[in-house]
Amino acid sequence: MTDPSGWSSPDSGDEPRRAQHPQHPQYPQYPGAGRGSQGQPGVIPLRPLALGEILDGAMSTMRKYAGIVFGSSAVVALISAVLFLLADRLLLGSVEPVLLDPNATQEEQLDAVWEALRQTLPVNAVILIVTMVTQTFLTGLLMVVVGKAVLGQPITFAEAWEELRPRVLPLLGLTLLVALIVAVGTVLFIVPGIAAYVFLSLATPALVLERGKVGKSLGRSTALVRGSWWRVFGILLVALIITFVISLIIQIPFGFAGGADIGQGASTGSLLIGELGRAVAQTITVPFAAGVTALLYIDQRMRREGLDRELARAAGGE
Repeated sequence: MTDPSGWSSPDSGDEPRRAQHPQHPQYPQYPGAGRGSQGQPGVIPLRPLALGEILDGAMSTMRKYAGIVFGSSAVVALISAVLFLLADRLLLGSVEPVLLDPNATQEEQLDAVWEALRQTLPVNAVILIVTMVTQTFLTGLLMVVVGKAVLGQPITFAEAWEELRPRVLPLLGLTLLVALIVAVGTVLFIVPGIAAYVFLSLATPALVLERGKVGKSLGRSTALVRGSWWRVFGILLVALIITFVISLIIQIPFGFAGGADIGQGASTGSLLIGELGRAVAQTITVPFAAGVTALLYIDQRMRREGLDRELARAAGGE
């Protein structure tokens, strides 16, 4: 039975299938979408991609689908900023600053650190939950948009939400599981955490676009990355550096406007300006990072499973 999403995986994702074209996943027909486009009906060429094409494809998606991309991203970023501000004012406002005696013993210093962590645990827990829920929703929504952007298909927010809605809870579970695996690997010795992050980096687009289950999506990501770990790592690292630089450039003016008192005891105005700067930065950087991840997933499938042929056929190119 053909998956109506068009992104269903082959029977086994472990081995390349470019020579076994009849077994490739089918993609929904979209007559005429790619005619006259010389193999590029959407934001990327329908062939294995270079780094520059992945980055450009992410930017093109943001430009061509600006309404849904920046609209949803801005709403999520602003909601997160408001919740962060409320958590800071309501929860951290009652926290007593932990003063450390310069002559304190090592044991007293350790006790002071634990006390500070205990007092800030509620607000950190709220921030973690808000971040996980909002970013998971936004990333999943953007994966749907990129899936349409590859073929140049139009999509509205309502259509994207309708496609994502059945996947929201599995996506939250997947995000939590990946975070735990990476955290455990990082605690062990950092390197295992980095390795796990790269191997599982394509699980989110696999779950959203293939409409699979959590366990299968983890396996699909690992299979797609296997043999290309360094390439995937390099592309993700480049995207991370770009998002960091963009975020820094955007937030610097807000930091000057808000003043230097950003930590505990900062005025509400300073915190508001700081959160606004972070919201503006996230509105731009989160869609870019999500676009790179989704296109990297599609690129790996084109390289290993011949998905480019199915995309070309679906776009009317074959």
